[in-house]
Amino acid sequence: MAHFHVISGSSARPARPVIRKIGIEDIKFALRKGWEDFMAFPTQLFFLCLIYPIVGLALGRLAFGAAVLPLLFPLMAGFALIGPIAAVGLYELSRRREAGLPTTWRNAFDVLQSPSIGAIAALGIVLMILFLAWLYTAQAIYQSLFGLNAPDDIEVFLREVLTTQAGWKLILYGNAAGFLFALASFLIGAVSFPLLLDRDVGAAAAVETSVRAALKNPFTMAIWGIVIAALLVVGSIPFFVGLAIVMPVLGHATWHLYRRVVAREI
Repeated sequence: MAHFHVISGSSARPARPVIRKIGIEDIKFALRKGWEDFMAFPTQLFFLCLIYPIVGLALGRLAFGAAVLPLLFPLMAGFALIGPIAAVGLYELSRRREAGLPTTWRNAFDVLQSPSIGAIAALGIVLMILFLAWLYTAQAIYQSLFGLNAPDDIEVFLREVLTTQAGWKLILYGNAAGFLFALASFLIGAVSFPLLLDRDVGAAAAVETSVRAALKNPFTMAIWGIVIAALLVVGSIPFFVGLAIVMPVLGHATWHLYRRVVAREI
């Protein structure tokens, strides 16, 4: 019953981790510890962190080269939906450093040996489905307003978006739909991936814990979501290069925020 283990974990009884109440100071603490972890792993900068701007640039090149300019922003924004998947290795590095274990960039791949790897993969697939659904939705919104033919020139595209009524609707509808997808991804992945690395509770309990963490701390978790979005925007502006710093810092910080919001197992 391997599929059952992926969903429910190794325990005979469903896990229900204790959720703590957290505040803004906990976010500051997590970001500070995230920065410390980032600075503690200089070798990882080249092997792990540069993956993010490379992927971002590849997505941009794909959009320009394939004349699918309308999907450039959705691709950039959608990358945040699958961020928790990309950050799993960073959670593992923070977990090992916290435990005082010897840590190198190779330990990021220790997640493949985790008892929860099946559940982690299952949640990763869920987030990938969300990502693809978001791209399909964004394309459908654009085509409903502008038709099937997309412009090849960025100046034409920007003029259509910024100076026409259809363009304003695209901004409004697109951001509204994007918010819903981002909210779903955040609720699923806020603490579920770090929890699965920490304990083999199964995908269902991990997602349920993540949702409970958000519901018990709505204001603080909303601020955390805004911080993530703001830093990703800042990191994306200089040709995605800033993501080489922003993404790993956020990944490490997420582990430490998880430690603040989910009580340790007794």
